[in-house]
Amino acid sequence: MYTPVAADVAKLRNTTGAGMMDCKKALTEAEGDFDKAIEILRKKGQKVAANRADRESTEGAVIAKVNGDKTRGVIIALNCETDFVAKNEDFVNLAHDLAELALGKSKEEFLASDYKGITVADKLTEQTGVIGEKIEVGSFETIEGPFLGAYIHAGNKIAAITSLSENVSGAEEAAKSVSMQVAAMNPIALDETKVSQETIDKELDIERELLTKEGKPANIIDNILKGKMQRFYKDNTLVHQSFIKDPNVSVADYVKSLNDGLKVVGFVRVSLT
Repeated sequence: MYTPVAADVAKLRNTTGAGMMDCKKALTEAEGDFDKAIEILRKKGQKVAANRADRESTEGAVIAKVNGDKTRGVIIALNCETDFVAKNEDFVNLAHDLAELALGKSKEEFLASDYKGITVADKLTEQTGVIGEKIEVGSFETIEGPFLGAYIHAGNKIAAITSLSENVSGAEEAAKSVSMQVAAMNPIALDETKVSQETIDKELDIERELLTKEGKPANIIDNILKGKMQRFYKDNTLVHQSFIKDPNVSVADYVKSLNDGLKVVGFVRVSLT
């Protein structure tokens, strides 16, 4: 029977990320054929993936990346089943590699992209076999803009990217700080013009019902609702929110204080919770 040498086992492990014993068994079964051993490990991944297809992968790592000229960004969530795996250094490094590869692509293009000789989709299947948990890309958000800045919250559970109106002095500081705001405060929209009519109608219905129950006269409810909605926009839309680092100013005013012509023009956010 063929007995793998340590150097070959280590090489296969470095290539696939599989455990030492799995690599040794694959090389033994393949009688030393390196490519065949890789295929054996991939088939194992496919089998594990099929067995765990109905499992929930609600843990993972959320990673944000921005390209070199700060005009394109992406946030991906590499999902797994347990927090133990989500905190593993190799898993987090893989999430960073995949996010870098995802820049400038749609999710479909990304999954079909080459990652060290195999597609990203096949890599996810392979890692399912290596780790023994369902591994998949969940959330996938892209953004383009004149100047982008990203923030990944400690623990890799939340990430955000903010788009500013131009690349000027102060833009880098503003983009990171506002991305922290987005991560922490989870605004529903950029400003009142970007809030969906469905959300507005729902909020109005709730407030109107409460005011009616309080016995407010019907002829003044509409005026009260205007004030209620202004408060709703202040609390829930990014540019009107109080800035987390200085609650005395709004996010829009904070950005303007760094550069008078600077504005927030967009954002994306992904969270595992």
